[in-house]
Amino acid sequence: MLKDKKIIIATHVYTTGPAQDLKEYLLNNKIDELLFIGHPLFYDKKLRGSGYELYTNGEVKVEKYTVIKKVPEVLSYIKDVALNIIYVFKTGKKWDLYVGSDNLNALSGVILKLLGKVAKTVYYVIDYNPKRFQNKILNNIYQKVDQLCVTHCDETWNLSPRMEMARKEYFNYGGGNQKVVPVGVWLDRINAPRFEEAEKHTMVFMGHVIEKQGVQHVLNAIPKIAKSIPDFKFLVIGGGNYLDKLKDQAEKLGIQDHVTFTGYVKEHTDIERMLSRCSVAIALYDKYDENGNISFTYFSDPAKLKTYLACGLPVLLTDIPYNAKEIQKNGCGKIITTDAESVAVSVVEVMENETKLKEYRDNGLGYSRKYNWNDIFGKVLKQSVEI
Repeated sequence: MLKDKKIIIATHVYTTGPAQDLKEYLLNNKIDELLFIGHPLFYDKKLRGSGYELYTNGEVKVEKYTVIKKVPEVLSYIKDVALNIIYVFKTGKKWDLYVGSDNLNALSGVILKLLGKVAKTVYYVIDYNPKRFQNKILNNIYQKVDQLCVTHCDETWNLSPRMEMARKEYFNYGGGNQKVVPVGVWLDRINAPRFEEAEKHTMVFMGHVIEKQGVQHVLNAIPKIAKSIPDFKFLVIGGGNYLDKLKDQAEKLGIQDHVTFTGYVKEHTDIERMLSRCSVAIALYDKYDENGNISFTYFSDPAKLKTYLACGLPVLLTDIPYNAKEIQKNGCGKIITTDAESVAVSVVEVMENETKLKEYRDNGLGYSRKYNWNDIFGKVLKQSVEI
């Protein structure tokens, strides 16, 4: 299906995400030609600037990136759209499919199709929020570009059904060919150990360590958890601007022996290995952000939940992600609140009952099999885009 196709992926880059997973899928399947265009999500000296990679039969032939430069935010948006078009024209080819991850990259695809450089376009919606910007003018522009892309792209891939629902509810917009393409996992890459080998009293959090991820609520619960489970451990995988505050909080609570902060871990294989040796995962999302707006998580599909389950970890989570109730219904997790008492009671209840813990684990492993990236991308590329 892919060996004679030419596909473009354009995305903004900070950490890995669905666009990079699509790239991996296409390269694994020896696509004829792939043009991967990446732009920094924001200014960070650790990031490289905009650039592209050109692959033939799964092998890289050209890789060119600029040095990151700090420019005004609005100008950077215009720059990224223009660079997408320039990079495609530099190849001198006509492409079968253009996948734009976020509305600016998808807008470039709409323009390239009008110019005859791509045959079909996909708007891949990773993050969507009715109130993306506090500035009303910027937010209005964002919504108009979003609707333009949904209308004029051949396909819109939403990570969750709430994205399409939000367009209808907030803007009375129901156009385009929208469908749900959920986040997946690389099941063939994850090797969950036998239940007997897992650390039964170790719970884990993985992700960007910021305040809205709720790790502080877990720390507040640990003194009570430790009374029932003296050898309880909490592993925090990830870096972020809230990490130092969490370390100070752990010290003030006197729970340093129960908590390990790894900091930023680059390789996903290392993260998956650390996850797999734990027994429970936690995801305490808040519904509202610091400005009182509904969070991106509410409308999206957090990748970590699928990774947790594929690693054999039942998930204790707040009722914010669209699939929280589905996870609980399938017996591979439990909905809790951010209250320290709720956290403590739930952790002790799950960890002290190994029969129930194993049942949760088995259910989670079974549930995650529905979300193999190979199946998700294989199906949508074949049936939806028909390439």
